[in-house]
Amino acid sequence: MNTKSKSDSYAAAGVDITAGYKAVELMKAHIARTMTGAEYSDIGGFGGLFELDLEGIKKPVLVSGTDGVGTKLKMAFLMDKHDTVGIDCVAMCVNDIICCGAKPLFFLDYIACGKNYPEKIAQIVSGIAEGCVQSGASLIGGETAEMPGFYPVDEYDLAGFSVGVVDKEKILDNKTVVEGDVIIALPSSGVHSNGFSLVRKVFDVENSDIKTPRAELGGKSIGETLLTPTKIYVKPMLALFNEVKVKAVSHITGGGFYENIPRSLPKGYSAKINKADVKILPIFKLLAEVGNIPERDMFNTFNMGVGMSVVVAKEDADRALEILKANGEDAYIIGETVKSNDGVIMV
Repeated sequence: MNTKSKSDSYAAAGVDITAGYKAVELMKAHIARTMTGAEYSDIGGFGGLFELDLEGIKKPVLVSGTDGVGTKLKMAFLMDKHDTVGIDCVAMCVNDIICCGAKPLFFLDYIACGKNYPEKIAQIVSGIAEGCVQSGASLIGGETAEMPGFYPVDEYDLAGFSVGVVDKEKILDNKTVVEGDVIIALPSSGVHSNGFSLVRKVFDVENSDIKTPRAELGGKSIGETLLTPTKIYVKPMLALFNEVKVKAVSHITGGGFYENIPRSLPKGYSAKINKADVKILPIFKLLAEVGNIPERDMFNTFNMGVGMSVVVAKEDADRALEILKANGEDAYIIGETVKSNDGVIMV
């Protein structure tokens, strides 16, 4: 820790630079968990260095993704639990990267807060590190900005950025999609990190009881259920890519089925989804009931229990399911591709 750098004048303005040094020291143990041996820089420098191993890759293509956690952070503030939202931040980036067929390499975070409480910052980073471990990415750097007067002293914002790599010849090509291809669902862990402006409004989270266990949520409270971190699909998907020709992948985030699945399909093709086959999680049923939300709006806002969809040829479906299940995903078929310009067809 830097013990000589100190500014009483800056501290009087609300920024304690010594707290920043302490936060860095506290987070180093978490960051160390993510190291893969390809890193060259220590945390606290001016840039994050990463050695790119190109063995077996003929034409490397870098794939990047950036995102934040959004208003789900309000749930962390209300529950005073800060060690899981970092997983969400990583997940929102690396789950996008995997949709191209790329392997995430490294991650950087950005935390902006009203007041730097080093222990809280370390909790946030512990979640980021866990997300990096789950995705096989190295946490090689980041920034913590103390911004008094801009954020309330007990609140913060969190965003991140990740880079991955894929061999050019292995980039997923949705032009291979044909009618009758199978659409496989990978279950979500919950609401993930999207639609929380509506979620918070429906449950009136600032003014209602969100901490009491509820039978319809398996004994968990609304707050605990909503804070369940976004599932990271990187490792099971990489295993699938190694064994099966995957034609298209969709990370189902804000906009739900209707916005995200069509993005992965070529023009002239739609996803025919068997609605009865979708394993809708209890939290979504409760949301629809309490908020009186039409079914169409639910599927156009939330993941409804499906965090990622995968398109494979019909003859590859059984093998794909076998691989995904061997890698911890209770995957199942929810539909097929059809020639149409309707985007998503619910039947």
